[in-house]
Amino acid sequence: MTRQIVPDPKRAEYWSRLLTSIPSVSGSADEAAFAGRLVAALEQAPAFRSERFSVWTIPVPGGRDGLACVAALVRGRGRATVLLTGHFDTVPIDDYGDLQALALDPDPLKRGLLERLRRSASTAAEKRALADLEGPDYLPGRGLLDMKAGLGAGLAVMEAFSAAEGAVGNLLFVAVPDEEVNSVGARAAAPGLAELARSKGLDIVAAINLDATADNGDGRTGRSVALGTIGKILPSALVVGQPTHAGYSFNGIGACAVAGAIAAEVEWSPELTDRTGGETGAGPTLLGMKDSKTVYNVTTPARVWLYWNVSTHRRSPADVLAALTSLAARALAPLMDRLAGHRRAAGHAGEVPGFEVMTFERLRAAVVGGDAGARRALDDYAAEVAREGHMLPEQCRLITERLWDLSGRSHPAVILGFASVPYLPTSLGGGPNGAILEAAVRGAAEAIAGRCGGGIATPRFFLGISDMSFFGQADEADVAAIAANTPAWGHGLRWTRGQAFGGIPIVNAGPWGRDYHTALERLHVPYGFTTLPELVADIAMRVLAKQA
Repeated sequence: MTRQIVPDPKRAEYWSRLLTSIPSVSGSADEAAFAGRLVAALEQAPAFRSERFSVWTIPVPGGRDGLACVAALVRGRGRATVLLTGHFDTVPIDDYGDLQALALDPDPLKRGLLERLRRSASTAAEKRALADLEGPDYLPGRGLLDMKAGLGAGLAVMEAFSAAEGAVGNLLFVAVPDEEVNSVGARAAAPGLAELARSKGLDIVAAINLDATADNGDGRTGRSVALGTIGKILPSALVVGQPTHAGYSFNGIGACAVAGAIAAEVEWSPELTDRTGGETGAGPTLLGMKDSKTVYNVTTPARVWLYWNVSTHRRSPADVLAALTSLAARALAPLMDRLAGHRRAAGHAGEVPGFEVMTFERLRAAVVGGDAGARRALDDYAAEVAREGHMLPEQCRLITERLWDLSGRSHPAVILGFASVPYLPTSLGGGPNGAILEAAVRGAAEAIAGRCGGGIATPRFFLGISDMSFFGQADEADVAAIAANTPAWGHGLRWTRGQAFGGIPIVNAGPWGRDYHTALERLHVPYGFTTLPELVADIAMRVLAKQA
């Protein structure tokens, strides 16, 4: 028999509002201070004044100003433990304009947004937001949806579990920073879970991530528990052309024209769009594109840097790099033919130079494989750009350009690689704990669907990029191809091989709402404060009952 606990919706609302009121924009001093403020709030909560409760912080190595994760444990009987986790950092608040001062205070913000929208709503999104906010079911606030209402639901579950006499198992809560950037919080916490479990006498058998889902409809998509997550990698390309004076354009080859052709070929390409059953991932899309010029003159740019967001279900990074290589070659062939025709039509003889397409790994092996001096020069430069604090894609651009300079080559080329932290896809796999978690999800979804007035979906993949990639069961064998082709690897991007992942069966059950990362971000209140805590509690209790 599954022992039920019933979280109090008022406590889910209390924690959600409290967490939202504490600023925690990624990269800010507020984000670094958040852990201390959350620890203080937990220690003062009446429900946690018990010997069954403990709270501590997990420092982020190299984190600025004491950046840390927050861990809290409520003990019951036995070793079996369910982890509840999510991030507390948010995107900035400047998009609220003259309502910035209200961005973390949902009620006055709602009044301010309503006044603004009643006066000037014109887009479909604004009109939908106006209709939502006119009623009681939606509440705005930066980070309330993404994802402090998820953390609030988790804390309400922790409180209910703390009050339950004779509870079987344990609940571990871990809130992390930096998910919106490079997931340094999850990458600090996840590898230490095995040692934490040993030191505290726990067996962490399952995890529930509490991240948000966007739903512009009636909630059918938002009311869900995802049985895994997509992965995300950032493939990149440095296009090296032959610069020339614009008055003698036929004497060179424009890196911008070549980069544009590659960008157009890759955008939404089926070759880089994963499908699993009836679920289709997001198409690849260009996230950044910049040329090498820093001043105005009439010389054509020598180099252009591009990087893409590519979501994966099961495709390996090596497969992605191979597909990108084929797409680049496919873009180049007709472009070179077209440029040759333009050249002939203008009465210019001679051939259009061809582009060599290669990986960063291949170029690096050719340049530094037998040259210790070149290897030291490249490593020293990589360490220097890491110390300067550039974002990872910019570090990778600078290092790739430095490698090309060290090569002494001058012919046109395209160098492909990766430009940021890899997020690998996770699934529940075939182990017994994964099977128990999936059965618990399906049982809880069926039980709660009848009480919440709508079904609970169970898709295979959570479509947002999330820390599930580090807490869950990912295949670290996939990391080798990324490591070899990520210029900043080992310097700006540090990865401890064999210890990067938590390896725990994990699902996502979080709040839903609309337009997060915008000033119209808003939570669906009935689900977030009532249904979600009950759903999370039911899943956790079913898992622990099976482990008893």
